[in-house]
Amino acid sequence: MNYLLLIFAVLLSFAFVFITRPKNKNHFKLLLAFSGAFLLALTVFELLPEVYEKADAKTVGVFVMLGILLQIFLEFFSKGAEHGHVHLDEGKTDLPLLLFASLCVHSLLEGFPIEKHSTILYGVLIHKIPIALILSIFLLNSKIKFGKALLFIIGFSLMTPLGSYIAAHSDFAETYYVPITALVIGVFLHISTVILFETSEGHQFNLRKIVVIILGIAMAYLL
Repeated sequence: MNYLLLIFAVLLSFAFVFITRPKNKNHFKLLLAFSGAFLLALTVFELLPEVYEKADAKTVGVFVMLGILLQIFLEFFSKGAEHGHVHLDEGKTDLPLLLFASLCVHSLLEGFPIEKHSTILYGVLIHKIPIALILSIFLLNSKIKFGKALLFIIGFSLMTPLGSYIAAHSDFAETYYVPITALVIGVFLHISTVILFETSEGHQFNLRKIVVIILGIAMAYLL
């Protein structure tokens, strides 16, 4: 069931964009801010305490930092698509393979902690919806053929369930659960904080943004 939720969250977002044809991704800024706060809070409340209980603090810290560095590296190719900052050449007709590959690696890693933390499923779901919406806008507004755009989205939708499946059925994932989870924590920390910074408008006070951030943190705490 969890796998289907993850897949449908992306596919339905694509269908929504295809039907409604929104032109401006700025409409999703508040949803993006909520998702960033929600994911960050779940990471702090759920994942961080567990890995620090199970392993040496400095070792965990090293893998968290490696996760942050990994995400920074992936963003050289994705151009920040993981946090809603997509740049595609509008005249391009081919699928952006580097963007697809980096998003797949990111999404695969997202799936690992879901197997043992059902609450993280909600964080990943809420994170994926605005990203899928924004990504769909750019794909459908580009000159990439619809069939190729759909294949892109289907492939993207399958990566997180695949990561969760590997975590559930792989001895390697079980043996190295703590370092893998710490790596994912680093990815989540980077993504969520960048989302919160990028959704601010000139670093000015924005009451609506503050409200949705507080709401995201509160909901994560109550789960």
